[in-house]
Amino acid sequence: MDAELTALAAAGATALVQQMVTDGWGQVRDRVAGFFSRGRDGEEDVVAGELEEARAELAAARDSSDAEAEADVLAEWRGRMRRTLRADPAAAAELRSLLEELSPGSGGERRGDVYNNFSGNVEHGVVIQSGSIGEVRKG
Repeated sequence: MDAELTALAAAGATALVQQMVTDGWGQVRDRVAGFFSRGRDGEEDVVAGELEEARAELAAARDSSDAEAEADVLAEWRGRMRRTLRADPAAAAELRSLLEELSPGSGGERRGDVYNNFSGNVEHGVVIQSGSIGEVRKG
């Protein structure tokens, strides 16, 4: 396997592990499961389950400050990405596209969902909300 694909696998695994602890994880998990399943029936759900297990392992490792266990999660997914790229070199273009979506500051940057909840019997005051939806700006 050439150095470019090895580097791509490492970058993909790093981005994946970083995304495991973000609010947008559900969408990332589904996209990555699709990447690894390569369109095989039933495989996407299996991979999504494996990704969830890895996320739980990563969370436990971080909670216990276990850097070695964190490194194990990264190494596992780096190896899987390498094997996927080795088996299907055309998957490199898909992985590059996925990395572009996940990279901070890219046009495809994923922003977290926002939920506003107000509770109680009395609300006094003004509520101002602003944000943007695509090219539409509110606020």
